[in-house]
Amino acid sequence: MPADTQIVPSLDLIHLTERIKSEATSLGFQSAHIGSGNTEAHQARYEAWLDAGYNGSMSWMARNLDKRFDASKLHSGTLRSISVRMDYRPEGDMQAALDDPNRAYISRYALGRDYHKLMRKRLTQLGKSIESWVGEHGYRAFVDSAPVLERQLAQQSGMGWLGKNTLLLNQQAGSYFFLGELFTNLPLPLDTPFETQHCGSCNRCLTDCPTDAFVEAGVLDARKCISYLTIEHSGPIPVELRSKMGNRIYGCDDCQIVCPFNSFSEPTREADFQPRHSLDNISLLTLFNWDETTFLSNTEGSAIRRIGFEQWQRNLAVALGNAPTSAAIIAALQRRLPEASPLVQEHIQWALSQHNHLPAV
Repeated sequence: MPADTQIVPSLDLIHLTERIKSEATSLGFQSAHIGSGNTEAHQARYEAWLDAGYNGSMSWMARNLDKRFDASKLHSGTLRSISVRMDYRPEGDMQAALDDPNRAYISRYALGRDYHKLMRKRLTQLGKSIESWVGEHGYRAFVDSAPVLERQLAQQSGMGWLGKNTLLLNQQAGSYFFLGELFTNLPLPLDTPFETQHCGSCNRCLTDCPTDAFVEAGVLDARKCISYLTIEHSGPIPVELRSKMGNRIYGCDDCQIVCPFNSFSEPTREADFQPRHSLDNISLLTLFNWDETTFLSNTEGSAIRRIGFEQWQRNLAVALGNAPTSAAIIAALQRRLPEASPLVQEHIQWALSQHNHLPAV
């Protein structure tokens, strides 16, 4: 008998695994897969990506590398990672939103409630359910909250493959889903890793990227990615990229929208992921005219709040610079200019220059 199976010799591990997957579904996850907690096979590629500087200012991605590739160093005793999937795509035509330059585009994952707490709570409940069946066991839930290679763990568990756009792709669900993990010391039988890459000759995600952020298939230079620029990056947005950002004010879904596999994705059944405050169909001017109090109120419980009001205004100023010229846009930019922070002022001035309406010095 292998050493790790001696931990729980009385358990029917196959039956237990089936029960865990059934419980995950009852908790609102679309699927659950069992994989190893070791991702050392991806370490060389990951470190080469860091060495190239493609992580930009996200210095946290270079920390805790030992824990990132060995789950047992992050949570002692871990033998398996239970990867779960929760779909988030709302109803609605995303391309139509992108094609309207006066309409704000917010990445679909951020339209509703912040997924972190919701998924972590349910994963913890899954861990407690397992505990009620087998007794005390070492487990810990993770949802984008620690040095965990979520997509790689999910691929190793058989959930899907790593697409050319670096996202995890599933033949039935595309890529519009969140990932979470429950680390456990139970020696559950492993699912078969997803080794086949089904992208074939399709390169639409690479060629349709607005800022040409993909260095090659599977390699993203975050410094040019609109999601990074609008969310992770807190400084000035490079001038040469501003006009390419269009009306995207929080994140970017372009490489998902064009992916053929997302034609199979189903709208989410999760009420908390439905759009709030009409953020899926709202004008740039409406959002730019929010004051900080309104911003904080309308983004309570949302992932959007994490960027803060200053970055929100910065992003909107760029989008308004890309919108068709109108008296209303020029007036809104001029009205906000005197009271804005130096960072936002820089982007408002750029926006006004795009409308051939430079502010007075």
